[in-house]
Amino acid sequence: MDLSQIDLARLRDEFAHKVQRKHAALQDMRDVVEKKLQQMLARNPMRMDYYKKYQEIIADYNREKDRVTVEETFARLVALAHSLDAEQRQAAEEGLSDDEYVLFQMLFKDNISKADRDQLKQASQSLLASLHELLRPMYDWTKNTSTQAEVKVFILDNLWQSLPRPPFTDQETETLAGRVYDYVWQRSANGDAGLAA
Repeated sequence: MDLSQIDLARLRDEFAHKVQRKHAALQDMRDVVEKKLQQMLARNPMRMDYYKKYQEIIADYNREKDRVTVEETFARLVALAHSLDAEQRQAAEEGLSDDEYVLFQMLFKDNISKADRDQLKQASQSLLASLHELLRPMYDWTKNTSTQAEVKVFILDNLWQSLPRPPFTDQETETLAGRVYDYVWQRSANGDAGLAA
């Protein structure tokens, strides 16, 4: 569901004045947000901050369930769902696929130049394409130590060649390679064929 097309102010007003079963409507909104969060976190574990915001909203709601709190919780859930849609649009604005954007976020470093940022986008695209080629013929690579090592070294070599130096240091490159490897391993181990397709 794309909530960016919904007039949030009108939705909040209708919820406050016209919805009779507010708890049921709130539960429906929770279900929408939880589903979007599950999808987002499965593809991009770096977005755990959205899950933490969701937990805070629900904790506040559970402390006090009066009418005003229910309406406020609904409004906060709608706003959070809207921000999840905005997060998904960010990949398109960067000119990257969802998977490329995940890698870009993993590799991103604050305060880099526009040229370094562009190089980072290219590095994300190149790494993903190269991983597709490498992993395609490797059936169950996560269960074999030699193929695990091959993938780990491949990612490190790719990042050594593609990350701009400076601003990235040798230590940062090794740390980022480990983070990307863990992400790729987790997606593959969970049966996400899309990464190796």
